Amino acid sequence: MYRMTVIYDHPDDPEAFLRHYREVHAVLTSKMPKLRSYQWGVCEMPDGSTPPHFVVATLDWASKDDALAAMQSPEGQAGAADLGGFTEPDKVRLVFSELTDAV
Repeated sequence: MYRMTVIYDHPDDPEAFLRHYREVHAVLTSKMPKLRSYQWGVCEMPDGSTPPHFVVATLDWASKDDALAAMQSPEGQAGAADLGGFTEPDKVRLVFSELTDAV
């Protein structure tokens, strides 16, 4: 399994960010080819303090080749182009990993 983790820092307008993410970006992203799983959540800390990040999303494909092809697809390009609609380039990071089952 190959995973892309997307980490978003706190936006200036959290409500506008979440509205756009739910109504536009998540819809675009979910259409990427061969996507096996797409999950996202608003970060929180058990003690109620402010978490270091605002939203984290994970996207899984069967292989690295599937993930790379999906990112180059029209659907992947549409999702990438949409990032500017709700976040700033310095407030989002992508991390890629080949997953290993531990349990």
